[in-house]
Amino acid sequence: MHMAGTHLVVEMSGCDPLMLGDAARVRAALLSAADAGRAHVLNVFVHQFQPTGVSGIVALEESHLSIHTWPERAYAAVDVYTCGDHPLPHLAMRVLSQQLHAQHTHVREIRRGIAQGTGCYVSEAVQGSDIS
Repeated sequence: MHMAGTHLVVEMSGCDPLMLGDAARVRAALLSAADAGRAHVLNVFVHQFQPTGVSGIVALEESHLSIHTWPERAYAAVDVYTCGDHPLPHLAMRVLSQQLHAQHTHVREIRRGIAQGTGCYVSEAVQGSDIS
């Protein structure tokens, strides 16, 4: 089966609230994840909300990493989407989970851009998994 990319939709719970509320630390964690996933960074944008929370996106040659944090809930919503054969999205996600000190990580994998032979493309969800 040929596909365009792997999209991980990730829920990280029990994260370090101090980490989630610090834009510089979130930025560093995103870049560590991209590096671990063998992705090539094009640009990074991270925004610090007041009074709390951070949103960030890393544009990659292979697609993107994104995060939205709720420090008051110790929760982060993360997307890891990579195209091509050489990036390692699962490794990037694991590194980000470790960097944020997540106690629980739930991952839903979606295989994107599966050719149907008629010029039509579909996606396919894979069973979700938990990483603690």
